[in-house]
Amino acid sequence: MEDLAIKVENLSKRYRIGLQEKAHDSLVEAVIDWVGRPIRNFRQLRQLTQFENNKVGSREDVIWALKDVSLEVKPGEVVGVIGRNGAGKSTLLKVLSKITYPTSGYVELQGRVSSLLEVGTGFHPELTGRENIYLNGTILGMTKSEIDEKFDEIVDFSGVRKFIDTPVKRYSSGMRVRLAFSVAAHLEPEILLVDEVLSVGDAAFQQKSLGKMEEVSQQGRTVLFVSHNMGAVRSLCSRAILLEGGNLVKDDLPDNTINTYLHNNEVSSVGRIRWPKGNHPGSKEVDLLGIDVLSEDGEPKSNFHIDERITIRVHYHIKQEIKNLRLYLRLRTTLGETVFTTFEDSSIIEGKTITKGYFTAICEIPSNLLNDITYMVYVGFDSPKHKVFISGKDYLEFRVIDTSDRYRYSKSAFDGHIRPDLNWQVKQVTDKSCILNDS
Repeated sequence: MEDLAIKVENLSKRYRIGLQEKAHDSLVEAVIDWVGRPIRNFRQLRQLTQFENNKVGSREDVIWALKDVSLEVKPGEVVGVIGRNGAGKSTLLKVLSKITYPTSGYVELQGRVSSLLEVGTGFHPELTGRENIYLNGTILGMTKSEIDEKFDEIVDFSGVRKFIDTPVKRYSSGMRVRLAFSVAAHLEPEILLVDEVLSVGDAAFQQKSLGKMEEVSQQGRTVLFVSHNMGAVRSLCSRAILLEGGNLVKDDLPDNTINTYLHNNEVSSVGRIRWPKGNHPGSKEVDLLGIDVLSEDGEPKSNFHIDERITIRVHYHIKQEIKNLRLYLRLRTTLGETVFTTFEDSSIIEGKTITKGYFTAICEIPSNLLNDITYMVYVGFDSPKHKVFISGKDYLEFRVIDTSDRYRYSKSAFDGHIRPDLNWQVKQVTDKSCILNDS
């Protein structure tokens, strides 16, 4: 494996899905089931780990989390791993971390590996933060003196010094992920594997962590970075791979891989989306029937001038009464960055009941607000702090275009996701005391 930090060859991983519990019609059936459960559980456990090679491809209870994935990563490369939920991203990192073993294929790693796959991965909950730092360092093969040298830097970065001698089980999820990332990044592994756990931290820590990852990559260490944040992938990574259904379908420059991912994400670019009857996104309570992005004359469009008003309509069917239903709309960039979020009823009353029927919610975006870029319309339904009815998803995209010559600056001067046309007043001041207090 000359001049390679990671080599993955024909890697596959399959799982057998557990069997569904059967409901009982009588007390006698329940008692009989309870008596026979230990033996049945033992048989099911053996069944979950045994595969019949001649039938495995056709079994419905077998899924391939990874299928014939081959990948080479050179030392110092930062590789983004993107794809939908369930595409195999986390499984790939778990196999590389030796948390789980592949069904077939093999992996070769050159150097010490540190991974951050879940909140507090590798931490012992009964040990203190201090003890876990030394435990993780020892696992990586570092000496006590090496860990001593990095200890203060790790603690300061994590921001948990006040609680460093408290058992980790008493940490909040944010505290655990801050300390876990700090340990993983500062103990100088040759290979760093990071799943999208940084979303647990606050915005300031996320920014600091991304900066640290950039610093790590500049030191010549290898990073595999799983993320749904396309902006972070584009800015941090020198290349990106796309996984779909366990298969590696793209390995290219970040922009090219991201474009393929977004193109395959079934996002409508014609200003309107409808679903065939019986195939709507929905739940037993509500169905999403369609979404429109309309011009000022009511026509669906995918390209708008910067001074046009944009109307978004969401059509849905309430199939049974729902308390506290919330329709939310998020406008996002093609890199997955949120521009703004708005709600159909932001002042919702606790306990408010929505009756059955067909509804159309209308949202208007004023002219001269959005910038000259492409936007994604992300829609979902939930009941705050209670239940998700339809998970949020990007459904449509539209482009805002500035063809005017009203500004003497180039369009690139107006950076940012929005570009509001604000009122300015400038007046000359003759008495500087109105500006400065010299006393």
